[in-house]
Parts: sequence; structure tokens; C-alpha cells
Amino acid sequence: MTSVNDLLDILILEQLSENEFEGTSETVGSPNVFGGQVLAQAINAAYRTITNNRVLHSMHSYFLEAGNLSLPIRYQVSIMRDGGSFSVRRVTASQNGTVIFILSASFHKDEKGYEHQIQMEPNVAQPEALMSWSDLLEQFGEMLPKKTKTFLEIPRPVEFKPTQIPNPFEKKNLPPYADIWFKLKGDTSSLDLPTKQKILTYISDYNILSVAIQPHASKAHWGNLQTASLDHSMWYFRDFDLDDWLLFSLESPSTSNARGFAKGHIFTRDGKLVASVAQEGLMRPIV
Repeated sequence: MTSVNDLLDILILEQLSENEFEGTSETVGSPNVFGGQVLAQAINAAYRTITNNRVLHSMHSYFLEAGNLSLPIRYQVSIMRDGGSFSVRRVTASQNGTVIFILSASFHKDEKGYEHQIQMEPNVAQPEALMSWSDLLEQFGEMLPKKTKTFLEIPRPVEFKPTQIPNPFEKKNLPPYADIWFKLKGDTSSLDLPTKQKILTYISDYNILSVAIQPHASKAHWGNLQTASLDHSMWYFRDFDLDDWLLFSLESPSTSNARGFAKGHIFTRDGKLVASVAQEGLMRPIV
């Protein structure tokens, strides 16, 4: 995938029946289906059963089994509630009859009320001053660890620019914080809010578990850890544009019992908070 159009081809599902849908997969460098893809496809399925113009405001999910890239994924939507203000859907994803993922999503009608939000860090480096993943590959490709180089070589519809780039050869523990700018490749001017939410959800599964590894970087890295997303929750606050850079501000409050917990907030460049994310992932040392 190299553009937003390629991404949408994966995220928009084929309808099999009134509440059943099917999707295919595209690798992001992992041998299994990317969690962000399953999240976004499940939201597409849930949205397809919403007929009252309500907008997704939160979702909570669990990854139960690793997804097989070569098999289609079937999404079954259960209509749990259509109340006066909120609609709730449950989505079950399966491959060959085995459930691999479950999601609950809540949709809310447009209502006015009080507003406040936390503020984005005021001195965060701007994306124009930073190197992207593509820049890193081009400039340092031959010096990077093989796994890192192979991962960066995968074509992606989104560009990432971290404000700090850890040296992979420096075995040094780092603070449990990270700020990463991201931007879609291609024209995003005509996308509606539900589509933008699906894309944002897809991107939200990138980078998040990395921040939980950073405090242990003197010993731990992707090569000696078994990692997997265990659950993923997201809250959607405000409409936004995808034609400029967005900031994913991440932190990891805790790791314990071979699990890492991370959360993050997504801001527009001018500081509008559009979504928050939380995830716990497996971080099992390989001995």
C-alpha cells in the first residue's frame, strides 16, 4: 500500500448479508495480520449497520488469536441497542470458524454540551524539522539492523516522523514517552468523518507498544521479545482533517507480568485533541 486509496481498498469490506461482511489483509511487515487493520475493518462493519447518522465515540476490543494474512476475515455485527441517543454494536471477527477478535462500539447522535481538553506539549518539534521513516531508510539503510531495515522497506500509506529517534545500537534505557507525527499519503480532502475515524484507528496501532519497551531498552528489543496486542480501546472526541500532520503523544505508565500498558492522545497541529487511545500488549522475554 502506498496511498490512502490503497488503504481504503483494504478497510472497506464486502457485504455478504445484512449484518455480515468480509475483508482481506495486507502485510505491514509482521507475519500476522496487523491489529490496526482488524480494528478499522471491524469499525467499517459496525458503521455499515448504523442508519441514523450517529457517529462513533468509543470502542473497546480484544485480540484473541493471531490473524492469518492469507485467509479472508469475516465480520459478524450484532445490533445490541438503538436508544434515544446512543447505538451500540458488537463485532466478531473470525477466520475458518475461529474467532480471532471481538469489538464493542458505541455511536452517539450530535449533541451540544460543555467542552474542555488537555493541551498539547507547547515545545514539541515540528514535522518539517524531523526525519521520516523513509528518510531514515534512505540515509541509514545499510547501517540499520536487518529487522529494522526490512520493516522500514514495507510500502505504507502513512508517513511517520518521530521527534526522537533512539539509536538501535545504543543499549540504553529510555523514558516511557514518545511523540510521533504522522500524515497520510494521497488526497484526503473528500473523506467524511466515519472514514477518517477508520483511518485514525488503523494508524493508532502503530508505535504504541514501542513506548512500553523503551524503559527496558538496555536489555529488551523487538528481536528478543514476543509481542502482541492484547486489547485496544479508543475514544473519538472531535472532527479533524487528515491533510496535515497529526501528533500521536504516547506514554507507558506501567509494564508488569510480561505485559506492557500504553496510552496516547492524538492532536492536530494547532493543538485540537481529536482522540485518545489505550492498549495493553504482550511483552514476553524470549529466553
